[in-house]
Amino acid sequence: MTYHASDGAAYELFLGRWTKLLAPALLDFAELPLDGALLDVGTGTGSMAFAMAERWPSQRVIGIDMAEPYIDYARSQTSAPSPIFQIGDAAALDFNDGAFAGSTAQLVPDAAAAIAEMRRVTRPGGTVAAAVWDFRGGLVYQRMFWDTAAGIDPNAATTRDRLFSGKLALPDGLPNLFRDAGLAEVQPGSITIRMNYANFDDYWRPMLGGQGPVGTYVSALPHDTRQRIEGEVRMAYLSGSPDGERSLTATAWAVKGIVP
Repeated sequence: MTYHASDGAAYELFLGRWTKLLAPALLDFAELPLDGALLDVGTGTGSMAFAMAERWPSQRVIGIDMAEPYIDYARSQTSAPSPIFQIGDAAALDFNDGAFAGSTAQLVPDAAAAIAEMRRVTRPGGTVAAAVWDFRGGLVYQRMFWDTAAGIDPNAATTRDRLFSGKLALPDGLPNLFRDAGLAEVQPGSITIRMNYANFDDYWRPMLGGQGPVGTYVSALPHDTRQRIEGEVRMAYLSGSPDGERSLTATAWAVKGIVP
């Protein structure tokens, strides 16, 4: 489904704060070359690009995303020459062949085309790495929301099933795309972080920002239905205890490969 991306600050509150935790772990896994420029495809509000620039300040880092509001937000957070943020299409990268020593991506539309383009713009011997949330089995905050909503609204069940049955939700999804793109030494893995919420409002409020499938779905709900779903999701969050901090696990499938 189309990813609704209209507000950088709302995305940062909804998911960007968690991709900041995922980014360093993905860099550890990727083992990118230590010489040459680096590219982050589908950078969103810049979590991976900022992590690259912090770890390797002498390397040129570029982050691209199709969503202008996200790029604007990332630029507003930049206080140094690196990273550079540009609007760009992951499926048609505006860079020369072999321009980068390494490239990374988190969830992007048309993943097969994006990975093929990442291979093209990464030099022979360079590294391509990607990660995508394990929506079906490892993303507790969304599983709790969609399973609860699906018991109330058939439309939620339809959206949940589409999200959780897609290729990228499966363990072999990303590795197969890497192999299909002709990458060598393809190595799959997984990365788990924890999402720490101060209280239910900290969990629920970011879903009202209209970003991604969750935000799109919630924003379109009739008031009464949204109130009912919110009440039931609150009960799931509380799980019989007073409102307060909850720590939810979030796992991403990761994969890396070498450009032959």
